[in-house]
Amino acid sequence: MSAAGRTILVLNSGSSSIKFKIFRADEPFLSGLIEGIGTSPRMIAEALSGDGRVERKLADDADHGTALDAAFSYLFGRYPDIRVDGVGHRVVHGGTAYSEPVLIDDGVLGELERLCPLAPLHQPHNLAGIRAAEFALPDVPQVACFDTAFHRKHPWVNDTFALPRSYFEEGVRRYGFHGLSYEFIVKKLCEVAPDIADKRIVVAHLGNGASLCAIEAGKSVGSTMGFSALDGLPMGTRCGQLDPGVVLYLMQARKMTAGEISDLLYKQSGLKGLSGVSSDMRELESSPDPHAAEAIDYFVFRIRREIGAMAAVLAGLDGLVFTGGIGENSVRIRELVCRDMGWLGVELDNQANGENRMRISAQGSRVKVLAVPTDEERMIAGHTAKLLTA
Repeated sequence: MSAAGRTILVLNSGSSSIKFKIFRADEPFLSGLIEGIGTSPRMIAEALSGDGRVERKLADDADHGTALDAAFSYLFGRYPDIRVDGVGHRVVHGGTAYSEPVLIDDGVLGELERLCPLAPLHQPHNLAGIRAAEFALPDVPQVACFDTAFHRKHPWVNDTFALPRSYFEEGVRRYGFHGLSYEFIVKKLCEVAPDIADKRIVVAHLGNGASLCAIEAGKSVGSTMGFSALDGLPMGTRCGQLDPGVVLYLMQARKMTAGEISDLLYKQSGLKGLSGVSSDMRELESSPDPHAAEAIDYFVFRIRREIGAMAAVLAGLDGLVFTGGIGENSVRIRELVCRDMGWLGVELDNQANGENRMRISAQGSRVKVLAVPTDEERMIAGHTAKLLTA
């Protein structure tokens, strides 16, 4: 994961937020976040040297391009002496062509453009970040790091759908996502839990986007996300697993257009749609609305169901790791997920869980349960530096 003495700018452009971080010689120098894009955007940035914290409100109509301009103005206005050696970008979808980080040129950018329909909530914003960085830093190499890459060596049975084989060959297959997070967790386990790092692990990346990954000997062998980032677990605004007959019904009986269905499944469903309250788990946990409680119940039910499925893929379980914003911080969700899971070998230490310790399983638990913060930006910085020195 080393950034090899270089200064690397990392951009992680999501659907409603942009994370940016500068690493110097593998150590974070500055970290920032622009959140609320599309509603009430604001920028928060802080130099980790103690150089102060900045909070800045952006115009309500600020889009991703405007937000990135604000980030660059801050970075290079406040720190004019910074000389960036490379820019690493999180790119959600690499398709079948990209299973490793790659230097970006016009040809690569064109290939990634063609994948936008497979990740419409993320890919266009990822590419907007690339273009903004190329404009601001025209002579600095840009590197794309892919969320799908970690899953590219899945067994065939995990990747295919039961459609005519020609569809698989043209790219209609399960890709899996959140790969940069899972890759970081695998490396981190070698440091904090070497006894299970090369064994059978389910990692639960739970945040506004949510998925599970079955990992054996450090390799992905199964994932709840599939062809798109809609599949699997319910998420903040995304539906998760859905009978395709529902889509046919919406088209035929409700006469909904593809755009209307896309908006429903990507932006109006999940925790937001079920609760009618919020897509934010913190707000749902504090809400007295019974629909908020039901949304949490469904979220937990699907996680528990998919943990069982991933354990079946692995033919057993040695470790369960929670990560992502919800997985790292929600005591309640971890407790509900692990409740009555002794049949799988999971026994939670409620005190350790309540104190947000890293190890939260009881001493006698056959399965080690951990809450480990992920760091996709560090993973991207390491990949970028390595590619620049290759």
